[in-house]
Amino acid sequence: MPSDATLTAYDVLDPNGNINIKWDVMSWTPDGYVAVIALSNFQMFRHIPSPGWTLGWTWAGKEIIWSIVGAQATDQGDCSKFKGNIPHSCERSPAIIDLLPGVHDNQKYTDCCKGGVVTSWGQDPAAAVSSFQVSVGLSGTSSTSVKLPRDFYLLGPGLGYTCSGATIMPPSVFLSADRRRRNQAMMSWYVTCTYSQMIVSKNPTCCVSFSSFYNPMITPCPSCACGCEGTANCIGSQSQIQSVVGSQPSIAGDAPLLQCTNHMCPIRVHWHFKANYKEYWRVKITVTNFNYGINYTQWTLAAQHPNFNKITQVYKFDYKPLDAFGSLNDTGMFYGIKYYNDLLMQAGPEGNVQTEMILRKDKSTFTLDQGWAFPRKVYFDGDECMMPPPDKYPSLPSIAPLNLSMALALAFFLILVLMVLMPLML
Repeated sequence: MPSDATLTAYDVLDPNGNINIKWDVMSWTPDGYVAVIALSNFQMFRHIPSPGWTLGWTWAGKEIIWSIVGAQATDQGDCSKFKGNIPHSCERSPAIIDLLPGVHDNQKYTDCCKGGVVTSWGQDPAAAVSSFQVSVGLSGTSSTSVKLPRDFYLLGPGLGYTCSGATIMPPSVFLSADRRRRNQAMMSWYVTCTYSQMIVSKNPTCCVSFSSFYNPMITPCPSCACGCEGTANCIGSQSQIQSVVGSQPSIAGDAPLLQCTNHMCPIRVHWHFKANYKEYWRVKITVTNFNYGINYTQWTLAAQHPNFNKITQVYKFDYKPLDAFGSLNDTGMFYGIKYYNDLLMQAGPEGNVQTEMILRKDKSTFTLDQGWAFPRKVYFDGDECMMPPPDKYPSLPSIAPLNLSMALALAFFLILVLMVLMPLML
């Protein structure tokens, strides 16, 4: 029977999304072992932003960490019983963090030193891995005597991830640097951590609004879409805005400094049905940051729409289809172009990013009725956004207005009729 955490973590748009933590014991030492610990983010559109991951566990016995390469423990703990060679950490429950960029080469390890920032698998698989090497002492010295750590956590309690216990797996096999030899770990085990938005917050963290070329009315985000508990402290006056805009930007996860809005969301995604052509239709998407204290780095936007299988052009964003259900191909991920717009600035004039996309019509399904042109689901940075209720979607007017080309054609036709009839009327 799956746990409640597993059930709430399941996401229909990313059914296999999780973070896998693998331990590979590479060699035995007189009092323990040397292991490589790798975090692999298999989530398609959810990354770990700054300040990065914190990985913790509880030792099964009296183990200590002699040394770490590519990471560090946040606390050394009580190592007073050791003389001479002092361990890196004597904590019973160590918390490990990644090193910052720019450390000396002798402190580096493969895929380390990114400040704990791990990209989503869908955005960049090569950057979705973080690893370090740890030397463990006062431990078992064989696969039969090692006791597995327990009580794993990622990021910290209440920050979204629930981790399983450690499970022994067949020893990992690695290719040598010249790829001519296969080396095998002494022992391997893994832990799986899954994300649940419900653990992080009882309210959504983003919302969606709609508009269309055929209706002047805008469908706003639902009122209090992200909860209205913070309305008393939201930023509304110009003096308040000026006092916080000059402050140092924070990172996603800190207490928000929200602009006063009807929805009270840090992020709003606006979907505008911009134009309807004979064979194609055009959509404009705008992502707006209403938080004066947060810059969103390496942001991602995921959406579901039945016509995503016929996207022909996306402007100013990178786009990748997410084929979660085989042939459906109705889900895609948008993200910023590196060094151009992969940073969504804090609230203000620069606090938005925009794209337009052109989709080829599927003649058998395309319609302007019943909100078909609007997305079914929208996610920002992996969190599902609150959508307007279906009865509020932009509706077609009772009499559709003529577009410019039709109006010109009708005017030209009337001129021809007048030219033919005028001589007969004289």
